[in-house]
Amino acid sequence: MTTQRADLLAAFNAEMQPGRFKDYGPNGLQVEGRAEIRKLVSGVTASRALIDAAIAAGADAIFVHHGLFWRGQDGTVTGWMKERLKRLLAHDINLFAYHLPLDAHPTLGNNAQLGQRLGLQTLGHFGDQDLGFVGHRADGGVFADADVLAWQIEHVLNRPVVHVGQAREAIEKVAWCTGGAQGFFEAAIAAGAQAYITGEISEPQAHLARECGVAYFACGHHATERYGAPAMAAHVAAQLGIAHEFIEIDNPA
Repeated sequence: MTTQRADLLAAFNAEMQPGRFKDYGPNGLQVEGRAEIRKLVSGVTASRALIDAAIAAGADAIFVHHGLFWRGQDGTVTGWMKERLKRLLAHDINLFAYHLPLDAHPTLGNNAQLGQRLGLQTLGHFGDQDLGFVGHRADGGVFADADVLAWQIEHVLNRPVVHVGQAREAIEKVAWCTGGAQGFFEAAIAAGAQAYITGEISEPQAHLARECGVAYFACGHHATERYGAPAMAAHVAAQLGIAHEFIEIDNPA
């Protein structure tokens, strides 16, 4: 089966409502390709490796969390930007990118999907634009200490995490926000979290974790954001009756 580019864009926009967000770059169709779409490929970042893999897979469209265009770029089409755009244009492939709207989606987004995999139930939100999620274990239990939670995260993500600080008691309330959300740590503390899970850590957060008694877990930007894109793309592809394939491009960051 096939769908039209306009219908695919409308379906993505209906799910993620990008107009609700103040973002760092354009959400939606970033590069226009052919009008008729049979196969959608999803990935985390519109890297050259993903674009090449999508071409090999016969994709008509690519859906990503990290697109090509961001606030503050100089706007020139040279070097790496030229190489990525050249491939998309030569093969007439559409590129769809949704940043904060994909993070925030209540069931299919990066935060929701990470929480599900970690066995967490969402109770509320915190931080700028309510992007941060806060909740507790879906089974009603608690994490005996931060080391137990660290083991759970590493087991699910299959990678080591940076763990700083120890909660002063068993961990019942957990906050999380995927990717580069280290700046949300103070908001997570204010929300009453005993532990905070995100992708990255900067120098100030280590001190805050030690001083505030709230455990901090930096689990990798890519590692925490590799679940939303395939979940959303698979959902929309099924709605429209087109093929979908998620392509993982490993990234240690």
